[in-house]
Amino acid sequence: MVDADRNDETIGVVGAGIGGLAASAYLGAAGADVSVYERESRVGGVANRLESDGFRFDTGPSWYLIPEVFERFFEHFDDSPADHYELVELEPNYRVFWDDGDRADVTTDLEETAALFESYEAGAGDALRRYLEDAAEAYEIGMNRFVMANRTRFRDYLSLEVARSARGLTLLGSMDDHVRTYIDHPKLRQLLQYTLVFLGGSPHNTPSLYKLMSHVDLGMGVYYPQGGMYEVVEAMERVAQAQGVEIHTDAEVDGVVPRADGLAVSLGGDEYVHDRVVCNAPPASVERSLLPADAVDRKPDYWDDRTWGPSAFMLYLGVDGDVDPLEHHTLVLPTDWDPHFESIFEEPHWPEDPAYYVNVPSETDPSVAPEGCSTVVILVPIAPGLEDGPELRTTYRDAVLADLAATTGVDLRDRILLEELTAVSDYERRLDRPQGTALGLAHTLFQTGPMRPGHRAPGVDGLYYVGGDTNPGIGVPMCLLSGEHVAETIRADMRPTGVGRLLPF
Repeated sequence: MVDADRNDETIGVVGAGIGGLAASAYLGAAGADVSVYERESRVGGVANRLESDGFRFDTGPSWYLIPEVFERFFEHFDDSPADHYELVELEPNYRVFWDDGDRADVTTDLEETAALFESYEAGAGDALRRYLEDAAEAYEIGMNRFVMANRTRFRDYLSLEVARSARGLTLLGSMDDHVRTYIDHPKLRQLLQYTLVFLGGSPHNTPSLYKLMSHVDLGMGVYYPQGGMYEVVEAMERVAQAQGVEIHTDAEVDGVVPRADGLAVSLGGDEYVHDRVVCNAPPASVERSLLPADAVDRKPDYWDDRTWGPSAFMLYLGVDGDVDPLEHHTLVLPTDWDPHFESIFEEPHWPEDPAYYVNVPSETDPSVAPEGCSTVVILVPIAPGLEDGPELRTTYRDAVLADLAATTGVDLRDRILLEELTAVSDYERRLDRPQGTALGLAHTLFQTGPMRPGHRAPGVDGLYYVGGDTNPGIGVPMCLLSGEHVAETIRADMRPTGVGRLLPF
């Protein structure tokens, strides 16, 4: 960044989510004077923790995928994940229950998974092997040549290397159409496409580029940090503080105002002026609520025209006894899940026959529940913007628990010791998520790569964005990379002055 001895470049970071913490750590290590403003009492943003009566829940991400990206972050600071938390590889990766009574376990053992596919469809085992070879190639090209390389603008793609790489990526066409060229059986296609929900999309609106997620899922393993995903957040907080970053919690920002001498971050009437500001809050909320009107150079209806990823109906349950046969990660699926995706992206309404995810970290980690109890989280993807009043929430909660009992044989209803519920309005009110989306901008074709919002706020010098709504996208690994990339972007925007000098990352 700048000469560490001068340390005269001041940077404010609004929001201490994964992206904000990552950006602050990189900027602090490069010599900037960094102050983070987080309105909650602790860091994490969406990736937070709920604790009560001996039960501990991750309220945000619960899948630890692409370990190399976590390692990349910590290694930059001469650190490693193992210095902060114990990582456990899950076996199986996840268990699936279908509403017709069928059940399957998915593992990283290719031969075992191929045999599973073959048992449903003749030739599907070999088809899976071919598909995963293509997915691995897509991952190598997509991640190593595009995502990690911080190509966020159209001009970044105008190179011979990119042109050669593009031959290996099928950008056009939906994932569902692409998977059908390998596999016919609907249940097997579900197994290859369920991760699209984590990207805020559906099999019908997500480009087939994201077949790379099958390599992440089936080729790289699924992990869990003992103590929960919030252990990662706390580790990042420690790393940032070790770089000299000042983190202010209970500090709610109510404005970011461009001034002649920089950008003023306003907190309840007090202003703190910085040379640059990085916003980890959703860009749509920043531009609608924090910046002066018309400060940003966008069309007035820009954010209204975006496709938002699903919101979520979340149940956090402390349960007496075990919940066998649920696994750490469990999927409960209807045999036909198209109506559920239609209820999210086409005709928004509460899904009548939902596909949902059940997380039971106590299956792996006894520290997250009292002895003899289980920690259970149920996540139902639903459309953003839905009404979710108390009566509707209660009715839907009862329907989901009844469905869980009928489909998996695990009836929790008479064993619940602790219960918390989150839905659309909570994400909108507490986390400033547009329309109450739980994930942010979906990874549709026109919201991928250079067509996704970039790190620079258009028209406001010195203002930057970081997090899942920017490049490279949704998920903890992507937000870690977003933090790295916004720091690189700031470095590129700076110019040496006087005796100061840019420091390499």
